[in-house]
Amino acid sequence: MFNRILGKFSKDLGIDLGTSSTLVYTSDKGIVINEPSVVAVNARSDEVLAVGDEAKKMIGKTPAHILAIKPLIDGVVSDFEVTEKMLKYFIDKVHSENFTLVPRPRVVIGIPLDITEVEKKAVEDAVKSAGGREVFLVEEPMAAAIGVRLPVLEASATMIVDIGGGTTDIAVISLGGCVNTKSLRLAGNALNNDIIQYVREEFNILIGEQLAEKVKIEIGTATHLKENLEMNLRGRDLISGLPKEIKVTDGQIREAMRKTINQIIDNIKLVLETTPPELVSDIYECGIVLTGGGSLLKGLDKEIANAARVPVKIAEDPLTCVVRGAGILLADRELLEKIAVPSTKGI
Repeated sequence: MFNRILGKFSKDLGIDLGTSSTLVYTSDKGIVINEPSVVAVNARSDEVLAVGDEAKKMIGKTPAHILAIKPLIDGVVSDFEVTEKMLKYFIDKVHSENFTLVPRPRVVIGIPLDITEVEKKAVEDAVKSAGGREVFLVEEPMAAAIGVRLPVLEASATMIVDIGGGTTDIAVISLGGCVNTKSLRLAGNALNNDIIQYVREEFNILIGEQLAEKVKIEIGTATHLKENLEMNLRGRDLISGLPKEIKVTDGQIREAMRKTINQIIDNIKLVLETTPPELVSDIYECGIVLTGGGSLLKGLDKEIANAARVPVKIAEDPLTCVVRGAGILLADRELLEKIAVPSTKGI
């Protein structure tokens, strides 16, 4: 009863709780938060020092008593307490303008495919502990498809590939459910690690995760481009231990990422091979839709189209598809009840 009264003064939220970034949507303002899923904690006092952008700047630069923690690994909660603190910070930040003392919002939150009941419960409990009065879990590919405005309730297939930071979710959707799915623990972070490993093996230079991500964004490609791209890298020489600068090309970075990209493409083909023929016919006509930050890798859509022999298109603003879908579900209770994953209350 008390929660319901407080709920009237709270904004209902759609949340994309991602490995790399957390996005928050409100029905009146749209996307109000888009920040990295990082929390800086003082280990001595257990005090939260920074969340989001400010905390990400601290990665790899903190003294021993300050920890810059990524509380989600491969799209699931790995550190419950820190995830709860991060969600509470974002929920309070959204309500700070309204002077709501104790926010109790209704929350729609995206979860990866193939996560266990225990992992689902961890997400649900973290949201409730952070202030959510009612929590609805929605599979991220389904939320992304709704965010792209695909006809998910119709008797025709839509295929969506959501390449995030920690997971790649591949789903064939028809009649409001996932007919065929595959979830991989390979995505944007795996590509960053490939670049770090390649630079270490080829040049004996150690670089950080943030620089690897910058390289991937600026000169990373999945297919050969007409113009060659180059970038200077600075890291620590593993032989001398001193700083060193080298130049890398798009061809070298493509070679570094090739194995992971091929694994993602092979799994997309595997899902197509095991999908009922009637639905494959629809996919061939409508094509595959790419969402998530990983879909922005230059030439990835062309590589998938060549390998799968199916048209491929990148969704408009692919980074925000899941949270926009969660926002649409907030406003459509009937659709939400059809789409939402059953609650874990019984566990």
